[in-house]
Amino acid sequence: MWQTVAGGGRWGLALVCLSYLAIVFVTNRGLIAAPRYRQLQGRIGDARAHATVLAATAPDDPARTAAIATVTARLDDLENTSMVVWRLLPTSWVIAIPLSKLAAAWRVLHSAERRLLHLQPPEESAAQLRSLRLRLAASGLPGDAELATELAAQPVTDPEAVALLSATTEYLHDREDSEAEREYEQQRTALWLATTGLGAVLLIGVMLGHQPTMMLGALGGFLSPLIGVMRSQHPTSWGVLVLAPVGGALAAVGGLLLVRMLADPELNLLGNVFLDNSWNAPAQPIALAIALLFGFSGTLFSRLALTATGQLASTVTATDRQL
Repeated sequence: MWQTVAGGGRWGLALVCLSYLAIVFVTNRGLIAAPRYRQLQGRIGDARAHATVLAATAPDDPARTAAIATVTARLDDLENTSMVVWRLLPTSWVIAIPLSKLAAAWRVLHSAERRLLHLQPPEESAAQLRSLRLRLAASGLPGDAELATELAAQPVTDPEAVALLSATTEYLHDREDSEAEREYEQQRTALWLATTGLGAVLLIGVMLGHQPTMMLGALGGFLSPLIGVMRSQHPTSWGVLVLAPVGGALAAVGGLLLVRMLADPELNLLGNVFLDNSWNAPAQPIALAIALLFGFSGTLFSRLALTATGQLASTVTATDRQL
């Protein structure tokens, strides 16, 4: 396949782009959402077990029984596969998990869990109140220490303890859901850019060629987060991992064109070596190495783009002064 792509085959480039698009889809609908979805399933089972225990404690209370039945119905909705996931084939286990539906399902589950708080016995509420106090006291987030102090001052036998427990739980649930939704939004943005970038890669490959340049740039984009993970510099999100090769391919093409511009005899900022091994000769080893470096380092592309921008700005300023 490499020979087909390197030789200018448009179908080979299209095959590479479609294959990577499948990777983007699997990452978006599976790898990102699957761990959170498994946690959701476990929590639904815990909430259902909790509701069953509470239903057995006071079977003769109609209001309590109706409230538990309402919560159980919401849990049944969450366990309905179509509410959270899309089954790609009717008779297959292959599923897709949209991040927006997953985030909404977590909010529904948290609401059901808070409803159960008002139905549980006082000793269970007291145990959860102590657990929340310890959790908040160990947290370093702003405001958590003050909230832990307020919980510690609240007698567990006070009727207001259940209201405070419910309010604190709602606060923590909302914070957890908001953080997850912000993360999902960032992942969706990165994956949208990756999908759009694949279309740009295919268009540039069809219109301008430079398939080897983009392949080496994509390799550099893949190596950059890979080396970062191996060196444990910082955690890398799924969105960055998916976007990096696509961005590397585009940066390699744009960087090679900028090198040609700055090496032009009229500017002569980079010299003849880069003039003879850039846009007009993309198959040369030096040009391929440059493409790899541009894909690997976004900083390199940014600095070169700023240099070109400064050169153009100075030229325009000089022209205006002459006029």
